[in-house]
This record gives sequence, C-alpha cells and structure tokens, in this order.
Amino acid sequence: MDKEMKKREPRAPKFWEALAVFAFIIFVIILTLNYKVGMQTPMILGCMIAVIFAMYLGYDWKSIEAGILDGMKSALPAIPILMLVGMLVGVWILGGTIPSIIYYGLKYITPGFLVPLTFIMCSITSVATGTSFGSIATVGLAFFGVGIAMGVPAGLMAGAVASGAFFGDKMSPMSDTTNVAPAMSGCTLYEHIGSMIYTTAPATVICLILYGILGARFGKGAIDLSNISLIMETLDGRFHISAVTLLLPILVIGMSACKVPSYKSLGIGVIVSAVFAMALQGVDFKAVVAATMQGFKSDTGIAQVDTILTRGGINMMASTITMLLAATAMGGVLEKCQLLKTIIDTLMQWIKSYTGLILVTMLGTAATAAASGNMVLTLILPGKTFSPAYEKMNIHGKVLSRTMEDIGTLGLVLIPWTNPAIYLMSTLGVDTSYIPYTFLSLIVPIFAIIFAFTGIAVWDREGKSVRGRKAA
Repeated sequence: MDKEMKKREPRAPKFWEALAVFAFIIFVIILTLNYKVGMQTPMILGCMIAVIFAMYLGYDWKSIEAGILDGMKSALPAIPILMLVGMLVGVWILGGTIPSIIYYGLKYITPGFLVPLTFIMCSITSVATGTSFGSIATVGLAFFGVGIAMGVPAGLMAGAVASGAFFGDKMSPMSDTTNVAPAMSGCTLYEHIGSMIYTTAPATVICLILYGILGARFGKGAIDLSNISLIMETLDGRFHISAVTLLLPILVIGMSACKVPSYKSLGIGVIVSAVFAMALQGVDFKAVVAATMQGFKSDTGIAQVDTILTRGGINMMASTITMLLAATAMGGVLEKCQLLKTIIDTLMQWIKSYTGLILVTMLGTAATAAASGNMVLTLILPGKTFSPAYEKMNIHGKVLSRTMEDIGTLGLVLIPWTNPAIYLMSTLGVDTSYIPYTFLSLIVPIFAIIFAFTGIAVWDREGKSVRGRKAA
C-alpha cells in the first residue's frame, strides 16, 4: 500500500476541491486573526493546510518543499529592504528627523486639513518615486506621527497613508506594477495609465471629500491644545529640532525619483542619517548602531511621545520578515499544486460577455492576491491566464491591465497577510484598523464594476468603445 502511495502521480485539484480549500484557508486565517495572536500563526496554519492539500493531491515532500522554497524566494528581495527601512527609521528618530517633522507639523499644519493633506502628500511622493513602500516609510511615517500627536485615530491616518502611497504605485510610470501590468496584457505603458485614469480619477476625488469630512471632525475642538504644547515641549527638550534634518527624507525621496535602486537609496540614507545624528544630536557611534539594530527607545514619560517614537531597528522587522516568509511559502505551495490555476481556468468556461470577462478577471486577481500576497505575481498570473480571452473576445489589453491593477495593486493592502499590508502595519505600528479607511482601494473596484456593466471605458482592440453592445 505504501509503495502504491509513493508511485501515485500528483494530479491537479478539481474545481470544488480548489475552491473549498482556498475558502477554508481564508476562513482559518481570518478566524485566527480575531484571537489577536499576531500574523505569523495564521500564515503558518495556512501554509500547513496548503501542504496537507498538496499531499492529498499526490505531491511528495520533495515537490512540496520545492514549492515552499520557490515561494520564499519571491520574498528574498524584500527582506534587505525591510531591514534597511527598520535601520533608517531608528536613525531618523535618534537623529531628530522624525521628531522635527512632528514638531513642525504640530506647529504649522491645520488639524482639520491634516488627513486629506496626508493623502495628497503620500500620493505626490509615490508618483514621483514609483514606490508605495518608500512613500510609507518617509512622508507617510512623518504625517502619521503628526496625526497621532494631534489625536487623530491611528486607523484613519494609516488609511490615508495607504491610499496615497498605493495611488502612486498604481499610476506612476516608474512603478514596477505599472510596467508589469501592460507587459502581461499586451498594451503600452501609457495606454495602460490612460485607461486607469477612468477608474482612479473619480475615486480620488471621492477620497479627498471623505478624508476632508473625517479630518474636519478633528479640527473642531477635538484637539487638546495643552497636550499638543506638552508634546512639542517634550520633543524640543529631548532633541535638537532643526529644519536641516528634513533634508534626509528629501534625499531618500530624491534618489528614488532619480531611479536609484532601493538598496542604494536606503543604504545611503542610513549612512548620511547616522552622520547627521552624531553631528546634530551629539550621540556617539554606539548609540547609532543600537538604533539601527534595536530601534529607538523613548523614555520621556509622555505616553503619546513614547508611543510615536519607540520604533525602528532591524529587530522591529524580524516579526515582519517571519510573516513574509510564511505567507510566500503558503503561496508557493498553492501555486505548485495548481489551486489558483484550477479556479481561474474553470471560471473562464463560464464567460459569455465582456462584463463576465471583467468580473472574472477581478475575482481571479483577488484570489491570486489573497493566496500569493505578492504584488507582481498578482499581475503576472491573471495576465497570462486572461490575456488570450481578451484577445478572443476582441477587448483591448488596456482594459485587462487596468482591471488587474484596480484589484491587485490596490487590493493587496486590504488583505492583512500580504506583503504590502504587513509592511504598512509594521512600519506605522498599527493593526488592521486602517482597512475601513483605505478609501482608494475600496472605491476604485466599485467604478470597475460599474464600467463592466455599462461598457464605459471598455474598448475593443481597435480602440472603439463597446458601449451599446450586449454586455451580459
């Protein structure tokens, strides 16, 4: 019997098997998250379920191990970046950069306009640099600290940061996702960007209105001015507050805008920031090394200040890296046993119209995002799978590329176990409370669905509108 089991050839899952297991994994992850045991445990449980399913399908341990390693390899480029970000945050606090930004923010920024301004500034930064991660760790982190000091809920501030940061990741011609999506769908970069404007522009206007309304609530007597004064006095007493320190985030953002690789820009940022910290704050080299490894430990006695400034360092990112490896390992096993491919291929058989094609693309992209947690893979797999169907149905590739980014690039941050969500939560030090406030990611798909049913901004391969044709 054992010999027969060993000789059994692995098979692809049936549709109902793939769907049931995928739904069960999501259920277990969400259920476990409710017990507040951290993100590592749900990811490991999800990976264990995926492994058991692969064994059920006949895969031997060697194949499963290969899937795990392939998945984890996709996370390797992100690990040094996470470590450098942790180092940079620690040195920026020690050197007075983040304290100075918070100090000037409390002094000059109008509380009622802070939330929409956070969205705007993170959008501008991410468009200029092409990276959501860089925007979150620089402008996003700074404005988040100002907001917390002003009494704005952490979830609302983090949601505004996420919306702005991923706006640029979606729309910037320098973003990797903005280049991968058209490459996978057979259209040009600027055809792709032009197509995305239709869903993103109206959603952005709504975001500004919503953030403006919510932000205004905290500008009408909700701020304790005496508390603000106490925070400013504490920062001024503990650090040498100087506008010179603001040159450091400008340096990092500028290098990213000039397409300097992340490793180099962050590494240079850490070195220059360390020099500034020793020169401006009078700290020694040992303190700098401690901040890069263990982060900054604030002990001012003022709870709000200590909460904002106790962060950073490589150690802060250790749990994030563990989480990332577990999530990508799970995605690698699911890809090895063809779970997602089976779901998407089956859904393709039901497509009878461009409406159905777009909706199934959205579902397939969302499933890939939830299973893989990887931004680029979320565009590659659906792109390869659905591109022939768009060609067969005579729908332009820019509709496919836009749909994938509407769901994939923006949607990943809504799924707590994905790379972008993990990065956001660990960098800002928040939990999943930001998700309801990530308005851009929630609103853009609504426009995508409306356009799918109405034919608005849906074109054939000659560039002609399909409005008026039978949609469903």
